[in-house]
Amino acid sequence: MKISIAQFAVKRGDATANLVRIAELGEEAASFGTNLLCLPEMSTTGFDWSSNREHLADASASIAELKDIAQEQGIAICGSFLEKTELGNAANCFHYIDAKGSLLARYRKMHLFKLFHEEGHVEAGNECVVFDTAYCKIGASICYDLRFPELFRQNTRAGALLHILPAAFPHPRLEHWRKLVCARAIENQTYFIAANQSGVEDHGSGLGEAHYFGHSMVVDPWGEIVTEANEDECLLQVEIDLSNVNRVRKKLSAWDDRRTDVFS
Repeated sequence: MKISIAQFAVKRGDATANLVRIAELGEEAASFGTNLLCLPEMSTTGFDWSSNREHLADASASIAELKDIAQEQGIAICGSFLEKTELGNAANCFHYIDAKGSLLARYRKMHLFKLFHEEGHVEAGNECVVFDTAYCKIGASICYDLRFPELFRQNTRAGALLHILPAAFPHPRLEHWRKLVCARAIENQTYFIAANQSGVEDHGSGLGEAHYFGHSMVVDPWGEIVTEANEDECLLQVEIDLSNVNRVRKKLSAWDDRRTDVFS
């Protein structure tokens, strides 16, 4: 499975510019022969909390444009985007769009980041999401979810061989990021794709500017980093062998040795 990770500085409140950038990255990824382009968190609007209501009016149109990009380039696209909930509120929502432009899965971020007052601006999700693709079952997650291992354990129990996490992790938490991504892969013996933003953003949290450190990465089921970016904008390209999941679990039977009679 060929993966591309688009690490870029999302322009806050400018969906038009961000979609143009995503289209360019999609074309570049397609030339690599990628199967899946992974985008960072809130990659069409950024964290423009003060104008969420205004952006909600265009949220469906942005998803429609992403579907067009996926279909035109013949690649699947995933990431997190602004979404309007049934109650008319904003949600931070993971979408997976297949190479035909069809929406395969949606997951609303469950763990909202109180340090940046996210809970005051978006509605939390309440359901784990694992979905089938042409390659394997995938577990969805977003950014702060990374710190909650029970989500990834539940998704792995539901059959996920690959976890995908669009994110906007800033300094000074780079070492947390690197250790947690590897830990989630090791403890579940799965692949893990973590797509982070780069650049600087002030999203009205009252905490000043967030300096996103990039370092998007792919980690294999043994916990080894297959590829990792630096802090600059880039398009990471890598090919993974999903059969490694079974090979690792045969080599070290930690997944089969779980005490499911004790821990649900």
